[in-house]
Amino acid sequence: MEHIAIMKKSWGLTERILSGDKTIESRWYASRSAPWGRISPGESLYFKNSGEPVTIRATVSKVLQFDNLNQKKVNSILNRYWKEDGLEKEDVPKFFDLFKNKKYCILVFLKGAKKIKPFNINKSGFGAMSAWIMVDGLSKIKTG
Repeated sequence: MEHIAIMKKSWGLTERILSGDKTIESRWYASRSAPWGRISPGESLYFKNSGEPVTIRATVSKVLQFDNLNQKKVNSILNRYWKEDGLEKEDVPKFFDLFKNKKYCILVFLKGAKKIKPFNINKSGFGAMSAWIMVDGLSKIKTG
């Protein structure tokens, strides 16, 4: 399985993936959503900023999933993994406010992140607001 994570450009996290400052991609959910339970070490994870082509490829080295979250658990995860998740220590309270009511968190550990030749994707069938796409072969969604 191959995965494409669509990032919020204003957070500047794709640059941190390439620099090696961000070695974990975290996703926080109110209900279980992709890639929950459907991502494994060794799989490829591609990154793109919203509205831009895919530009980065990494390999999944480890996956941790947390459920039944409460504010104490959210705070604990953020304080344990903020640096690897590409955050600044002073931004942890801001992200706590964003995630404090989430019930699920998945941490995807990355290795070998590198810039690749940019390509576009067709998100038809995945939902306009989809922030994580899973495909069995990039050729199914790759354009141009």
